Amino acid sequence: MSAELPDWLTPALVKPHAGHAKLTVARLADRRTLGRGGFSLKSPAFENGEALDPCFTADEEDAVAPPLEWSAPPPGSQEIVLLVEDADTNGDNLTCHWSVWGLPGQKGMLLEGETPPRVGKNSKRNSEWQLPAPPEDDAPHQYVFQIFALDLPLTLMPGASSAELIKSMEGHVVAAAVLTGTYKREEGDDEEWDEDDDFE
Repeated sequence: MSAELPDWLTPALVKPHAGHAKLTVARLADRRTLGRGGFSLKSPAFENGEALDPCFTADEEDAVAPPLEWSAPPPGSQEIVLLVEDADTNGDNLTCHWSVWGLPGQKGMLLEGETPPRVGKNSKRNSEWQLPAPPEDDAPHQYVFQIFALDLPLTLMPGASSAELIKSMEGHVVAAAVLTGTYKREEGDDEEWDEDDDFE
């Protein structure tokens, strides 16, 4: 994996830094596929670069994943994949908060808290949305929502690791897009767990 952030990815990011070079989109997409055909990702819950509401994080009980919407991918797309990674993770591997696949290769959405068709293991080995919980004294972390349109349907079973998902996607990305949400831990809510643990 390249240690340098690709120049074609920089304009799509918020406050680009070295951690963004470790994003899956930096590895699997390229200048041609990023935003191809107007492919884009957005959320009705936050604008690109804005803070995530606490209801999507470890700061609230019963927190859930935020709603997402994406535009139509290029013709011929067979499947949509979504990955969410913390670009401010310490260490070599980014914390994977969500890995989702099995979505139809067309315009679509996920409602707030909706259970997707296929969900893989996050960095806590759970097949669910891993609640953002950065250390309390950290600056806001960037949670990069990355969406990919593939030219074939994946046969990967639910519960696969993000590493297995990424490997199965290699060479099949026809379009990609990113959306960034930020989050800083509320004072007094630091947890005992370390979200930077990566069990892949």
